[in-house]
Amino acid sequence: MIIEKQIKTFLQLTVKFRRVTKRFLLILLLLTVFTSVRAQETCLLDQKPVQDLVQDYAGVLTDSEEQGLRQALIAFNDTVSNQILVVTVTDLCGYDKADFTYSLGEKWGVGQKGKDNGIVIMVKPKEIDGKGEAFIAPGYGLEGVLPDAIAKRIMENEMIPHFKEKDYYGGIAAAVTTVMEITGGEYTADDYAKKAKMKNFIPFIVILLIMGIIFYTRAKQARRYAATNGLGFWAAWSLMNAASRSHSGSFGNFTSGGGSFGGGSSFGGFGGGSFGGGGAGGSW
Repeated sequence: MIIEKQIKTFLQLTVKFRRVTKRFLLILLLLTVFTSVRAQETCLLDQKPVQDLVQDYAGVLTDSEEQGLRQALIAFNDTVSNQILVVTVTDLCGYDKADFTYSLGEKWGVGQKGKDNGIVIMVKPKEIDGKGEAFIAPGYGLEGVLPDAIAKRIMENEMIPHFKEKDYYGGIAAAVTTVMEITGGEYTADDYAKKAKMKNFIPFIVILLIMGIIFYTRAKQARRYAATNGLGFWAAWSLMNAASRSHSGSFGNFTSGGGSFGGGSSFGGFGGGSFGGGGAGGSW
């Protein structure tokens, strides 16, 4: 009798376990389907192109920052005819940053047909999933003007340093300004490369110059001190250093300021440009 009750209880528990398992698997299946459908709905590559040169899906720009960039890019398009699309995203739809960016430019037709003069600047903030990624993709017609090596320098020098500080507008604005100046003909890619190299040496040159001025001033004072007190130069130098308090000057922060964004009216839409996979990106 006791054994029969135990068997009956075991069978009841088994049935309940199967029901719970089925429900759990059903819920898991529904969640998977819902997530997949939602990912497809939010993937930009599967959507019709939005005719706007600034699209902040990640929400890292203020309204005024977004509008300022937009007006600058519209004015640039009206003047030079090159189209620069700035897009921030939360999902790369399973692609790597390079494939996603130039696929977006190709499918949306950024740039003019025949000229292929579009550029896509894509940013996925680090705060989304712990890995920040960005990419600059020029269209076929601008790959010679904005080669991969220069796009890489812009990424490393102008964008990522700002992004590491969560200053997404600063990095995007710096990149946009540089790309507009190069592709607009204000200076060449080679000029930018030289400028970037020189930028790395400027702090050392300034420090050496200041150290030279300080040494010259101190040496002049030591000579006067030696002449007044009947001492040798190095004796006077040692006494002056021992008597004076150590002090250091403060150097101002060297920051690159971007030009003001303005002008432009309305954007007429993308013109069917093509992309061949050029460009460069980075992560942080």
